[in-house]
Amino acid sequence: MDRAPGLSVRLQLTLSYAAVVMVTGTLLLAAVGLFLLNYQQLSLELMPVVMSPPGRVLIRAFAPSAGACLLFLLVFGLVGGWVLAGRVLAPLNRITEATRTAADGSLSHRIRLPGRRDEFRELADAFDTMLARLEAHVAEQRRFAANASHELRTPLAITRTLLDVARHDGDRDVDELVDRLDTVTTRAIDLAEALLLLSRADQRSFTPEPVDLSLIAEEAAETLLAFAEERGVTLSVSGVPAAATGSAALLLQLTTNLVHNAIVHNRPEAGTVWVETSVHGGSVELTVENTGEPLAPELVATLAEPFQRGTERVKSDDAGVGLGLAIVASIARAHDGTLTLTPRLDGGLRVTVRVPGHERQGTGKSKYVSG
Repeated sequence: MDRAPGLSVRLQLTLSYAAVVMVTGTLLLAAVGLFLLNYQQLSLELMPVVMSPPGRVLIRAFAPSAGACLLFLLVFGLVGGWVLAGRVLAPLNRITEATRTAADGSLSHRIRLPGRRDEFRELADAFDTMLARLEAHVAEQRRFAANASHELRTPLAITRTLLDVARHDGDRDVDELVDRLDTVTTRAIDLAEALLLLSRADQRSFTPEPVDLSLIAEEAAETLLAFAEERGVTLSVSGVPAAATGSAALLLQLTTNLVHNAIVHNRPEAGTVWVETSVHGGSVELTVENTGEPLAPELVATLAEPFQRGTERVKSDDAGVGLGLAIVASIARAHDGTLTLTPRLDGGLRVTVRVPGHERQGTGKSKYVSG
């Protein structure tokens, strides 16, 4: 933004300091002059025989000394004010330089202002915290963009290979080629839709409305019931009405992703998925647990990263595009909530999503079981 030039803050403070010193000095000299005049009048009343100069003569005699004092105070106020303003504004100069450095794209710079806590130090600490979060966010976005580019490039490369083979091999089965192209294209479309959903959640581009997580959990379970039965997984939904505020569509996507993941990453047979809603003070919780193989805590810590399943790339068709838990984490953040992943002692995973609750909570219970 272009602004008209003006006085610097340091010069404004200097002039302010000098003005305060001059006003204080003038008042002090005026008080001394009044004291001298009053003292002269009192002396004449008490000792009439004592010869005393007239008031005007006394003022003329006092004026040069007073003028010299005021001149000294002016110079002292300007010089002292300039030095003091420079020392006071030194932290602000460091913050300004750090801001310019960050504006040039270097987010690794930190102010680290020394000294005891005051307004400037609090501002510097807040700025350092903001830079740290921005740096982490930018690094995460770059890593996500690189992973997304890789994932999108893979189906496109496969499609190009299939077309090249079909172009040079006239005897190739067309139906088989169409089926493979359909599979690859569907995966690319699913990935693009997941990326759009993730972007929508990150931008919070939704209108908050009252929602009940228990009803959303039941809807997600009914949607995935046939899928669970096909894989031999028992799906159980229970809990109490859990009123929250947010996007019903996004929270349904969150719940669906959790239940789908719990079904896919389960025992080969006779597995179980538990979905439960609960209320804790001013928050509501959605918990999804499943049976499965024991998971190491360090592996669980990576599950919410985009395109990752632990330390391995996502390859399974049933596992989707590798954005399920990343989308869940993003939707939870968009609702000012948290996502917690905990390995179960007897195998499997426990996923808990906590979001702020709505003012009015119900007390009824619901239960839905399938197998």
